[in-house]
Amino acid sequence: MIYLDYQATTPLAPEAREAMLRWLEGPKGDGFANPSSTHKAGRAAAAAVEVARDQVAALLPKGGRLFFTSGATEALNWALLRGAEAMPGGVAGLSIEHAASLQCLERLHAAILPVDGEGLALPPDADLIPEGGIVAAMLVNNEVGTIQPVADFAAAAHKKNSLLLCDAVQGCGRVAIPDGPDLIAISAHKIHGPKGIGALWVRDGVDLPPLMFGGAQEQGMRSGTVSPALCAGFGAAAALAAERFDEDAAHAERLWSLALEMLPEWTINGSSERRYHGNLNIRREGVNGLRLMSDARNIAFSLGSACGSGSGKVSHVLRAMGVSEADARASIRLGWGRYTSEAALREGLQTIKDAARLQGVN
Repeated sequence: MIYLDYQATTPLAPEAREAMLRWLEGPKGDGFANPSSTHKAGRAAAAAVEVARDQVAALLPKGGRLFFTSGATEALNWALLRGAEAMPGGVAGLSIEHAASLQCLERLHAAILPVDGEGLALPPDADLIPEGGIVAAMLVNNEVGTIQPVADFAAAAHKKNSLLLCDAVQGCGRVAIPDGPDLIAISAHKIHGPKGIGALWVRDGVDLPPLMFGGAQEQGMRSGTVSPALCAGFGAAAALAAERFDEDAAHAERLWSLALEMLPEWTINGSSERRYHGNLNIRREGVNGLRLMSDARNIAFSLGSACGSGSGKVSHVLRAMGVSEADARASIRLGWGRYTSEAALREGLQTIKDAARLQGVN
């Protein structure tokens, strides 16, 4: 299999796996201890959690607290649903937010902020920005890779005493996170860490209600036993992302150029410039995306968000951009990164081109 679905998840880095192993040891080791226990083994586990917290926080702005969660979905739900209790002035968010945010926005009867045909947010409309509420603006869109003007929305939110929530899942470790957000959600498995762990960063001075009750874990904000193994894996992945930031970006850029060279007949969905170049969402008239996946079954790619690919629904992101239903169904998303070789990408793209020809598309 050739894996070209890096927006859905990324391969676990060997360094992250190695960091996790000690904290998975059984009866003959001490790595399995509860980090809330006060004995020596528990204190060692707690120290590992704090080392990981510092490693992950190093990818984020200074001046905030980091709370581990089960993933970015939990972090976004926490920020929006609990945040709306603390900031009751209303909610607004981009029309292309991930479903984890969008469904919360709908539940909160939020104002939906539009995007243009390139998948970029329109300038903040003061009439739609709530007073004393929350505004959600993602950093990098998960389907079309466009980089949103988060700093502009943070400034607009702050003018009206509102908070800015940034879903930085697809951007963390890949593009710089701007100053300005008050709340930031991230996920480990999008930066070569383990699944089952994410984090919510909360700017100092922001009073967010706790997510769960029942213990003092995560500074009393999220009760439940913390997994040192997952934290250690997340921390190691974050440290590696920081160390390899420039190298990974240059590699993604090379693969982007190769893909454009091989797919000149395809139309790019979204801006090609204001975009993370590890994401290529494209369409071709006459192509049936679902059938293409079947015909190129040895290539792992997607029709859009992995969370919605099985629903049969047309991408809400493409529709918000004004893409027709027919063109949306003719679209596919390709994603690559650190462990994608040029040879693998070339072979994968050729297979996709050959599968398109089977549909009568030359």
